[in-house]
Amino acid sequence: MKKGFTDKGLTQQLAAKTERESRQRLLGLIDGEQEEHAAKKNSSVKEHLKNYKRSLLAKENSEKHVKLTIARVQKIINGCEFSTLRDLNAGDVETFLTELREEDGIGFRTYNHYIQAIDAWCNWMVGRRLLDKSPVAGIPRLNAGLDVRHPRRALTTHEFSRLLMSARESGESIQCYTGEERARIYTLSYMTGLRKGELASLTPKSFDFDTGQPTVTIEAKSSKHRKKDILPLHADLVPMLHEWIKDVGRNEPLFPKLGKRKTWLMVKKALERAGIEYENEDGIADFHAAGRHTHITELLRNGATLPEARKLARHSDVRMTMRYTHISLDDQAKALRSLPAPCQDIVRKSAGSSSHELAADDQESPDEEPGGESENPCGSRGYDAKRQPMSPADNETEKWRRRESNPRPATFPCKLLRV
Repeated sequence: MKKGFTDKGLTQQLAAKTERESRQRLLGLIDGEQEEHAAKKNSSVKEHLKNYKRSLLAKENSEKHVKLTIARVQKIINGCEFSTLRDLNAGDVETFLTELREEDGIGFRTYNHYIQAIDAWCNWMVGRRLLDKSPVAGIPRLNAGLDVRHPRRALTTHEFSRLLMSARESGESIQCYTGEERARIYTLSYMTGLRKGELASLTPKSFDFDTGQPTVTIEAKSSKHRKKDILPLHADLVPMLHEWIKDVGRNEPLFPKLGKRKTWLMVKKALERAGIEYENEDGIADFHAAGRHTHITELLRNGATLPEARKLARHSDVRMTMRYTHISLDDQAKALRSLPAPCQDIVRKSAGSSSHELAADDQESPDEEPGGESENPCGSRGYDAKRQPMSPADNETEKWRRRESNPRPATFPCKLLRV
């Protein structure tokens, strides 16, 4: 029933129009589906945003994620002055975000997060048949790699050991954690590669020590990619965890309220106390860098393959794993030393002889038996006198080569926390 007007004549006109439309609808002259579609187009965006928020919370998304997503969509709605679904369009959204980037200085990554937020909302409405298709689909993302605001660097194992020592010996509480508690947080971050939010979700029941390979489980609601993850635990970490969780309730967090603490500040103060720069030309060494970046870098430094590191880091793309890998000049030099050097005699001849002369040199020398080989064809070990021959002939040398190609994983750099 439609509400009339205070004016009798206008009310009679409205009644006549309503009666005429009802008659046309019965005769099939008005498409009911088209009317319903038009009504949806004119519905309020604010009401649909409220329903979207309820849907996100029902799927066990973290409150932080839901709050940030809704805030970003709301900011776009307000900035573009959208009031109904009919108003939504990609052009206005792109213009608003471009102005936001230029005026407020938001980074490329944040720009992409805004697009992702409103795109997800529109796709949600498409799934509920409020829209035929997403009106903001196709807005190009920016290359976040061209706008790195805070490049990070990994710590060396020696620097990480000094970080732990600095935290334990500080004698002060920072962000409500004692030095010992901070050292435990850093240790767990480094030895598992878990993110801050994932560490904050850990309880004693997250760990399974009863299997042949102890594991830690990250529930989907706490994982960044919203999937349940089960990761192996380092052998040196297991006895520490037994000690850390013995007085903690099974469902109580191991590090209460860690998700709301300024972990970067904790690390910065510890590094400064240890005489290590928090920021240098390679980047900053915040909590994420000191833990997760160092974890992934050390995996690769100590024999893990790139696919193995990607799997442990839980990256969907190996290119993301490479962004967490910080290979220094010393690392490059170490890798270069494993390159077999060619025969010095051949190098010298190839530099000043023709291919015809080289071919002639391949003939049997007086010192060789017909069809045989000289005892030492190169007479040299290459560029480095300490390197192995190019063509090892004994089992011991072959074993040595295998060890060099597959070095043993490094043990935990500091035993300070062993209990």
